[in-house]
This record gives sequence, C-alpha cells and structure tokens, in this order.
Amino acid sequence: MPDGLLDPSAHSRSTDAVAGNAGAPAGTADDTSLRHDWTRAEVAALIALPFPELMFRAQEVHRRHFDPRDVQISTLLSIKTGGCPEDCAYCPQAAGHDEPIKAGRLMAVEKVLAEARAAKQAGASRFCMGAAWRSPKDHDLDTVCEMVEGVKALGMETCVTLGMLDGGQASRLREAGLDYYNHNLDTSPEYYGRIITTRTYQDRLDTLAHVRDAGINVCCGGIVGMGESEDDQAGLLATLASLPKHPESVPINALVRVANTPLRDARAVDPITFVRIIAAARIAMPRSHVRLSAGREAMTDEQQALCFLAGANSIFYGEKLLTTPNPSENHDMRLLERLGMRSV
Repeated sequence: MPDGLLDPSAHSRSTDAVAGNAGAPAGTADDTSLRHDWTRAEVAALIALPFPELMFRAQEVHRRHFDPRDVQISTLLSIKTGGCPEDCAYCPQAAGHDEPIKAGRLMAVEKVLAEARAAKQAGASRFCMGAAWRSPKDHDLDTVCEMVEGVKALGMETCVTLGMLDGGQASRLREAGLDYYNHNLDTSPEYYGRIITTRTYQDRLDTLAHVRDAGINVCCGGIVGMGESEDDQAGLLATLASLPKHPESVPINALVRVANTPLRDARAVDPITFVRIIAAARIAMPRSHVRLSAGREAMTDEQQALCFLAGANSIFYGEKLLTTPNPSENHDMRLLERLGMRSV
C-alpha cells in the first residue's frame, strides 16, 4: 500500500470499536434493535471522532431512517409567560432572577387557535405551546386541553410543555389528543444541580415516565453552552439514549444568553462542537427527530447546514421561541431552498 494511505478496512474496524454494539458497528443498529445502554465514555468517543468520520456515520444512520432532504417544522408559542417559581439559571421567566419577565395570564383559547392557524398557513406541521409553570393546576389544565383539541381540529400535531406532570394529568392530556409532551433534561445528572435547584433530575425522569405511561410521545433534549464540560455534554446524550424508549423528538438548544440571568456571561459553545453533538445524537438515537432549537438566531447558515448534514431534521419556525429570538420564517425557507431541502 502506498505511504500515506489508510487501509479502509482497518480504519472501519478501528472506528467501529468506538461505540460498538455486540456484533454490529457503532451507531448502525438494525431496524429491529436500538441500543438503550449507551455509556458516557462511548458517547464522548463518538463526539471526538475525526470530523469526516463522524459526519459520515451520522449521515449513514440518518439516511437509513429518514429522507435527508426533509425538515420537520414546528412553531412554539408561549401561552403563559413569566412568574415561574423555578430557578433555572438560563431562563428569564424565573421569578427569582433580577428583573424577570413579568407574570402574564394564560392566553385565551381562541387567541391561541388564531396563532395556530397562522402557523399552519406559514408551513408548520406541529404547534407547540409552553407555559411557565412548575406544574399545571387542574383548572388551567382544562383550558390547555381545550387548546389541544382545537389545534388537533386544524389538522396539526400538538405539543405542550407545562412543567412537571403526575399520571392523572398526563392521562387527561392524552384524552384531549396531545401528540407530544416536551420536558427537557437540560444537562447531565452531575451538572444539573449547578443549573436548577428547585426540582431534581429524578423529578424530570418521573414526568417523562408519566408521559410515556399515558401513551404520549416524548420530546426531550437539553441545552449546551451553560458552562458544562465536554463530559457533561456526553452525559446528557448518554442519558437520553439510555431511556427505556428514545424520545421521538430530541431538541438540542444552544444557550441564548439573556441579561439578568445567572448565565448571562456564559461562554458560547464552539460551533463545530455543537455540530459534533448533533451528529452524536443522531447516531445514538437513530429514529428520533433531532431538532435545532434555541440559539439558531446566532448561528450562521453554514453552521446550520452542517447540522442538517449531521442529522438534524427538525427546527422551530417563527421569530420567537417563548421569549428569545429566532430566525425569520422567510430566512428559514430561503435557507432550506438553497440547500435543496424541504419542509414537512
């Protein structure tokens, strides 16, 4: 073999060992067997692969389960903003932060449905509703269920994020026709206490279990760029990929640094590192929609294109995500057109 050239079979053997699965190459589980035993070390090794190898693996997995041209479009609306009793260090809606967003009332059902109609007309297929609560009160849940029913009647998928749920609340949402419940883990179990102290990691896992038991699809991901280590980033993905069932939707957020929050001076995550995390999420959770969520407004078109190449296949669409900025709808559609991709 000429000097300077690699033996392709040897290269394949060495990289397959990075996160192998008893008799199958890493990240290439067949259609009847998905891994749910990912370790932090395995995910860290994936993230650290040479960039061309990592992207190739991610594309290989992505193409096995999805059309790589398709991007699922969701719109997110804050139906109750501010006044949250939690102390999430990244969130301007936390009542305890300096100059927090003032607490508002739960939106009227018809106003929410008007927003949903506009989102559908603009190309969104899923309508997500978020409320700044620790957990919903029963009378508020009645109103949210009415919203869910109304959005479903428009022919859209529905998603809500309302904080912690018990089993009965999850069942009520399912009866209303809810398709997805969003409840992020945010970060690794070890770093979690540096970000939130008003609820535990187990509280979040318990809510996810209630949602699953009710038969609702899970939307669960996290945030990078909160001062966590690379080990914590791998720990978040390993936790998500080791759930009894992978989340159907995995939002990966880049921290939006907001004034008057404890994380206002956090160092931005390196763009290539962010792409690597997207690729590792795709490999570890092959059938999940991996969504580019908060932070896209600060990303270049080139970084977003790399994220799509790494296996991201969902975005939030609209000029605001709850309280933080997002690229305009027109910009997003132009980008997808430039890339030869399409919204679904």
